Amino acid sequence: MARSGDRSDLLAAGLGPGPVREQFASEISEDVTWVAAAQDGDRAAFGQLYERYARMVHGVLLVRVPVGEVDDLVQDVFMRALRRLSTLRETASFGAWLAAIARNVANDYHRRSVPEEPLTDDASDQEIECGASCTDQDERAVAVFEAVMSLSETYRETLILRLVEGMTGPEIAARTGMTHGSVRVNLHRGMEQLRAKLIASPSRTGPEQEKS
Repeated sequence: MARSGDRSDLLAAGLGPGPVREQFASEISEDVTWVAAAQDGDRAAFGQLYERYARMVHGVLLVRVPVGEVDDLVQDVFMRALRRLSTLRETASFGAWLAAIARNVANDYHRRSVPEEPLTDDASDQEIECGASCTDQDERAVAVFEAVMSLSETYRETLILRLVEGMTGPEIAARTGMTHGSVRVNLHRGMEQLRAKLIASPSRTGPEQEKS
């Protein structure tokens, strides 16, 4: 049985009971309509898909490429998706298909890059600089971001979508094609690990403050 603190974490992540899942089920139905229209050449329909999925694509890329490259690569992902849209057969799986394209674009970015040192799995290439004008809130945000980026990729992606992109648990599931159970586990375990890292560093604030 979940402890009260665990339940608070899940509710804060948008994973509690309620009608929200029905909302996203309705959105998936809309996606099917928009994808079909976009496949027939309706650019306005594809624009609706862009509006709905841009945050998800941004978060998937933010986990994998330097921060300064993300915005340009978001556009690359959607251009690639538009060119390949006719190949998508399972229109209800548009989100998962788009997330896979985003991951492939990130992989292509690293293959094209010629780093001076071998790529590592730490947050060094994701670091956000904070200058003299940085406020305490900015410093806390940087600390949390760097702590998230030090976690395993599985937890990084889900936490970035939740904490940086502001997506709820059901929204993450609906957009990425992950099951609600997988999102719940990733958020719960990821938050536990994130909290432990932040507590271990006295200069960093806890995730409870970040969510307030």
